[in-house]
Amino acid sequence: MLMGKDNPSFTPYLDSGDHVVVINADKVRMTGTRSSKRFIIAQRISRRIKGSSGQAVARVQIRLDIREAVLGMLPKNKLRARRAKKLRVYRDAAGLARHAGQKPQAVTL
Repeated sequence: MLMGKDNPSFTPYLDSGDHVVVINADKVRMTGTRSSKRFIIAQRISRRIKGSSGQAVARVQIRLDIREAVLGMLPKNKLRARRAKKLRVYRDAAGLARHAGQKPQAVTL
């Protein structure tokens, strides 16, 4: 949807995709040790011994992991950054209230 392949006017060299809002990212569960490794790295980089809570850092990392996974599926060209700006990831449905003026439509996969 970010690339616009579902539009009838799809052109590979133009950015004709739609804005995509992902909600309920908080329900995603990571497998393996990726999330624990990410938590340790994030805590070390922030240089705080007990500054922010680990739960808040983990929530941010899940959103970043979803974004990284989606951007990894896009082609690596000059349009990638422009298409990346059209992706929003929120941890619950409260983030969808920001986009109420645009009248978002739900897409079931």
